[in-house]
Parts: sequence; C-alpha cells; structure tokens
Amino acid sequence: MESEQWNYEQLSDEIEAMCRSKAEEFRLLGYEYVKGKDIWDCVSRNYAKEGRPALHKLVNDIYSLKANSYMNYLTIAAYRGLNG
Repeated sequence: MESEQWNYEQLSDEIEAMCRSKAEEFRLLGYEYVKGKDIWDCVSRNYAKEGRPALHKLVNDIYSLKANSYMNYLTIAAYRGLNG
C-alpha cells in the first residue's frame, strides 16, 4: 500500500494546531516555554534525512512525542550550538 501523499502548504494550519496542542500539553507538565514551533522543529528534524513521511506517521510523531525525548532533543541541539 502506498503512503498517502500530502502537501505541507495545504495542511500547515492543521499541523501547526497539532504542534500547539502538544506544546500546551508540555506546558501543563511544567515545561512553560515550549511553543508549537519548538515541537515542529523536534519532530521534523529527521524528515530532512528520511524524506516526507506518510501523514499518519507525521500525526503520530507529533502526538506521541514524550517530554523526555523533547528534552533530549533540546540538550543535543544546545550542545551542537555550543560546539559546532
């Protein structure tokens, strides 16, 4: 079965809403400064290598993101920013 084709421009409002929703969830857990863009940056970091995922995988990646994975992403991003 082929993966469904989707267009980021057509779905950008919905994707942004999903990311904002996840950021709200993290804020409820005490991560006050998380924004929707931060969630998107974390989730989409692998898409440059892997290519555009199927829509169901994208939705799953956003909604299943754990706070621990997000914090690991921030730590690595900060390390790379300081060292390269």
